[in-house]
Amino acid sequence: MRKPKQLSREDQEKLDSLTRNLEKELEHFIGYPCNTLFDYSALYHFLKLPLNNIGDPYVPTNYHINTHEFEREVIEIFKKLTNAPKKSTWGYVTNGGTEGNLYGIFLAREMFPDCMVYYSEDSHYSVNKILRCLHVRNIMIRSNPDGTMNLDDLRETIKIHRDVPPVIFANIGSTMKGACDDLLGIQKILKDLAIKRHYIHADAALSGMILPFVDKAPSWDFDAGIDSVSISGHKMVGSPLPCGVVLAKKEYVDRIACGVEYVGTLDTTIMGSRNGLTPLFLWYAFRTIGLEGFHEIIQSCMNVAAYAETKLNALNRHAWKHPNSLTVVFDRPSPTLVSKWQLASKGSISHLIAMPHVTNENIDELAEDLAGEKQDTRKNRNYPSTVRRSL
Repeated sequence: MRKPKQLSREDQEKLDSLTRNLEKELEHFIGYPCNTLFDYSALYHFLKLPLNNIGDPYVPTNYHINTHEFEREVIEIFKKLTNAPKKSTWGYVTNGGTEGNLYGIFLAREMFPDCMVYYSEDSHYSVNKILRCLHVRNIMIRSNPDGTMNLDDLRETIKIHRDVPPVIFANIGSTMKGACDDLLGIQKILKDLAIKRHYIHADAALSGMILPFVDKAPSWDFDAGIDSVSISGHKMVGSPLPCGVVLAKKEYVDRIACGVEYVGTLDTTIMGSRNGLTPLFLWYAFRTIGLEGFHEIIQSCMNVAAYAETKLNALNRHAWKHPNSLTVVFDRPSPTLVSKWQLASKGSISHLIAMPHVTNENIDELAEDLAGEKQDTRKNRNYPSTVRRSL
């Protein structure tokens, strides 16, 4: 085999420049839910292998260069965190939260081909795309000002379509406001309307790794009656590659399973070839940090989020957060600061997320920037006035 040539000096400098620029950007990375504090150098040697987790992680395959054993261990951990019945729940490691949401709605459609999907206007932007891809009928439900689904609107809308099995897409930590939809309230609506054929999918991208570690968490998991859940791996756990986990009731998965002779296994996932590295990252994180370690990390993050809320309110930025959320919502600053701090923004609000790498010192620096722009920018806002705090 011909040995690859070395990069030219120009190409090497291009890579070095990219490294410097990205590391510089990390200094003000507080607006998106990605944990940057991880070290997987002990796993670097696996980059030499063509790892491919083809097919069902619980079924042998002819492709042996995989990490299915580690993937199964990761799934078992998430089953514990979500109170999923061990023997009747199935899952796999995905490429991220969107794939997990796609899988949940896919299962629901296969269970109920004539279904109607209900999702709130605060759901992640990818949900509408998923519904278009799957050609599923759907209705958007109004949200309350705090980002939760408006259950009065849901009830009245389901009443109109009582002959159609409802599929509820529930936000467990909404994208912009960290809001958790009221699953017990949703279950009550289904019971009151005597609707027995239904499906509930939970999008717990970030909060699925927060709520298991807090006191007085809302009902959100399999104990609350969900049928499937999507949780991200690169967010709270941390990973250099986007990844996640989807869990679902095994009886639903069995309905879509089919054998594939080419790879000698069952086709039960969305993707054919799947990343074999990301299960190793998640496994390594749980083995080295442990559940107790994540409990401590999340408590520390909660403290930073509370500090940020107080600090920004001292600047009259109308900051607020939900009780079990790391997402702090506040008045949208100037475009310059939105860009500098990489703040996720919509309409008149922005948010920061107190991920493990975000410190009180970061919040202090942001506050200094906000204080410095206060007199120049708040009189001439170029964005629509939408939701203000009304909690």
